[in-house]
Amino acid sequence: MIIFKALIKHIGIIFLLVFFSLTAFSAGQEMNRFYIHVNGKVLVCECTDNTSSKALLEKLKISDVEIDMSDYGSFEKVGELGFTLPQNNEAITTAPGDVILYLGKTFSIYYAQNSWNLTRIGKISNLNSHEIKAVLGKSDVKVRLSLNDH
Repeated sequence: MIIFKALIKHIGIIFLLVFFSLTAFSAGQEMNRFYIHVNGKVLVCECTDNTSSKALLEKLKISDVEIDMSDYGSFEKVGELGFTLPQNNEAITTAPGDVILYLGKTFSIYYAQNSWNLTRIGKISNLNSHEIKAVLGKSDVKVRLSLNDH
């Protein structure tokens, strides 16, 4: 009986350790992405590890962010965040799907290539370049940034 009780106690401790490990892992995974809702679609943005994306994720913990975006230069959609994030500028040649911060306050989703000094926020991981361009469309769009995929 004593052995049985000790075994139950150890199984319980192992279960709790596994549970908390999985919970911490899944929380860390969620904190490295956010969702861009646009034209009835959800784009998944996998974040770059920098202070800019971390600051954006902190803002999204408080509330979703809506941005009115318009086409710029036939290679990106841009819109003002309404607040400023830290910059981590570097010389970048963008690719379709890059999510970029410009001057600390302008949010951009690239669907074509461009080179400039910019801050990388992340990369859209669930659509290819043709799909991104199709979802963004040719006219102005309203996007919602969220930590939820719905």
